[in-house]
Amino acid sequence: MDFKTSNEETKTGIYLMQEGNEEPFNIRLHLAKDILTIQEQDVICVSGEPFYSSERTVTIRRQTIGGFGLSIKGGAEHKIPVVISKISKEQKAELSGLLFIGDGILQINGINVRSYRHEEVVQVLRNAGEEVTLTVSFLKKTPAFLKLPLCEDCTCIPSDQSSGTSSPLCDSGLHLNYHPNNTDTLSCSSWPTSPGLRWEKRWMDLRLIPLLHSRLSQYIPGSDACRKNAFQVIAVDGVCSGVVQFPTAEDCLDWLQAIAGNISNLTKHNVKKINRNFPVNQQIIYMGWVDEKEQDSVQDRMYSPKFLALRGSSLFKFSAPPVTTWDWTRAEKSFTVYEIMCKILKDNDLLDKRKHCFSVQTESGEDLFFSVELDSELLIWEKAFQMATFLEVERIQCKTYACIMESHLMGLTVDFSMGFVCFDAASKAVLWRYKFSQLKGSSDDGKSKIKFLFQNQDSKSIEAKELEFSNLFAVLHCIHAFFAAKVACLDPMFVESHGSATTTGFPSLSTISCNSQTPKLKYAT
Repeated sequence: MDFKTSNEETKTGIYLMQEGNEEPFNIRLHLAKDILTIQEQDVICVSGEPFYSSERTVTIRRQTIGGFGLSIKGGAEHKIPVVISKISKEQKAELSGLLFIGDGILQINGINVRSYRHEEVVQVLRNAGEEVTLTVSFLKKTPAFLKLPLCEDCTCIPSDQSSGTSSPLCDSGLHLNYHPNNTDTLSCSSWPTSPGLRWEKRWMDLRLIPLLHSRLSQYIPGSDACRKNAFQVIAVDGVCSGVVQFPTAEDCLDWLQAIAGNISNLTKHNVKKINRNFPVNQQIIYMGWVDEKEQDSVQDRMYSPKFLALRGSSLFKFSAPPVTTWDWTRAEKSFTVYEIMCKILKDNDLLDKRKHCFSVQTESGEDLFFSVELDSELLIWEKAFQMATFLEVERIQCKTYACIMESHLMGLTVDFSMGFVCFDAASKAVLWRYKFSQLKGSSDDGKSKIKFLFQNQDSKSIEAKELEFSNLFAVLHCIHAFFAAKVACLDPMFVESHGSATTTGFPSLSTISCNSQTPKLKYAT
């Protein structure tokens, strides 16, 4: 029950949904380019102007062969009314537009049976006489465990044999009180039904989820417990799809990837429109939802949804997507991209059961941990950080930090073209300089000191330089960013993608090389 269009933007299927502690029920999903539609079955009146029906009253007469021609399931023991589960072929034509599979029986000849158990309803019907007036209402959220067919094509075979037992999970035929001496029948045209009214069972919209800035979640909210073959979609305004359940892991992943792909495409299109209003040095590289691991997490709230945006020189963290210019000034936190370190967490680095995670070490040395839903999303964030860092390093070209060397106030400049330059803070006199290629090693004490090991170009000897900084991690990350940008410049695929991005005014993430290996400085603590 799955359909795809050639452009993979449309997808339809019938699955299950669970809301809260209720039993799962059948829904139909329809995925379009910018919206996810969730539908439920309902019965509506289609005579004249269509309107939703609530309760319907239908009078049927016991037939000579086949009795009432209906079968029922359910009952109060399952916290639902008894439900019509089958309609015989003979009665199907007669009851067309009057009774439907999935109708809950509320009253029988005026007797309220909403709270009756299955066997009690069977007894009422046995003693109901030849003519029965049923008050019914279609149950839109019939529990899936009843296994009702989704269409009227499934019919029961009429029988003139009575059944001595019944079960709420098995079909009980409503021919149980068949009287062989009674041969009278009543045709459809003479049934006392409401004149001129006709109903149809249709898939009706239950919820519409706009996909722009929506987020997906396979996890139980706030935890690292992943639902089995299920997820929910939460719109930017907080409207939730409910937990959609799939029969297999393959179906679940297929839908996850399709919805995530549409969300990503909408995000990129939206970013491109927003960037038209921003100067080149304030362009958005990428933005989207992640789950952040709480620093002081309690057992029932380990993760919280956050919206990250890489724009210009900064990484912004929001509680909701920024819409207006004013929103960008109200970020929970912001970090300079070349003074932070993004790391994709491998299996041994993962903190819990969440699989697709990355960390951001800030300029103060604090580690922030984020989780996404799919490996493809993780790859997009990795490329986005690479691109954001490269663009900012290319823009600023150099960065200077105050430091102390041998009790004197100095300045260390990391220069994209020249490498490392150390100068006296007062006189501005250059004390030493080295190219990036001359750095052969380094170590730090994890607090403030860095020891650089440079190779003298002439003597080839190693020269150690120890500097002390007030912002150690910012300096370490900056050096790494400049090294990474240097390596990226040597990658022809990266250079080509960057060139095409700048001509369009929108940084491309799709063509950045995944093969370039960005070297990382190793700092001993």
